[in-house]
Amino acid sequence: MQNAPLNLSAELKSRLLAAIESFPALCILTVGDIMLDRFIWGEVNRISPEAPVPVVEVLEETRLLGGCANVAHNVAALGGQVLAAGVLGEDPAGHSLLHLFHRLGASTEGLIIEPQRHTTTKTRIIARNQQVVRFDREDRTPIKPGSLHNIEAFIEKSLARIHGIVVSDYAKGVITLPFMDRLRVQAGKRAIPVMVDPKVEHVDLYGNVAVITPNHLEASQMAQVRITCEESLLRAGRQLMERLACHSVLITRGKEGMTLFLQDGTVDHIPTVARRVFDVTGAGDTVIATLSLAMAAGLNSREGAILANAAAGIVVGEVGTSVVTRDQLLSAVNGH
Repeated sequence: MQNAPLNLSAELKSRLLAAIESFPALCILTVGDIMLDRFIWGEVNRISPEAPVPVVEVLEETRLLGGCANVAHNVAALGGQVLAAGVLGEDPAGHSLLHLFHRLGASTEGLIIEPQRHTTTKTRIIARNQQVVRFDREDRTPIKPGSLHNIEAFIEKSLARIHGIVVSDYAKGVITLPFMDRLRVQAGKRAIPVMVDPKVEHVDLYGNVAVITPNHLEASQMAQVRITCEESLLRAGRQLMERLACHSVLITRGKEGMTLFLQDGTVDHIPTVARRVFDVTGAGDTVIATLSLAMAAGLNSREGAILANAAAGIVVGEVGTSVVTRDQLLSAVNGH
């Protein structure tokens, strides 16, 4: 089933296509919490005699880049150059992630190994396209000062080739207020936009960035406004704009699409193009990866949000963490 058409003007369509064509010349830094996404695929044909739970007969296992690493994967799939910075443990999950980065053709120089740390791993059991259960292994303690120093040194060394920075925060120890303060200074010297996929409890870390991209629930919690209608949505978005002094706030709203808030008070509702939704896993990563490349290519926030919305419409039609390719995005904009 095809997604709904984007209904673009000829001028806007031309600008979006030109931006997508320029992605290979652009480099995005993704920094934050690196994760391994494990998917165990199987069938359920009976209930366990030991407890009232399904018995999953395992057929296949896949391992994918998750969290901040999935943002990097999305940037690469869209044709952009990518640098990733974060922390891994010296464990099988960490080695799997390094292998996946090598397969992606991405540099691992910014991935710092902490021997005593567990690599964050999210394991999902999937049966007949339904998630049965998820179990996590993670370490939420702050990363070691030496690891932080190495990440910041890597970013400083890389600034000359970076066109945009994505902060992917899952509150697993990498993103702190001192880190964000230094990052804003580093990026500001070169006018590099900083975009944040936020974590609710870290809301006050994200002031004065180019854009934050909370989903509907995160925006509600961050603004402490129960979003039930358009009026409460507008109140929440404007409160976040005032509290954080961001250049823009993009609230992703699932089947309702997205709403973009700008500093001048403009609010844009962007309807979803997805006609089917199998799995929203990783959709936020796709949105911010696409938006980062779009803005690095010279599109404004609204144009970038339209492109990110088109990419999200593709990825939610797939089961499991997925990415959108440059060819898929070009086809979506062309209406194919």
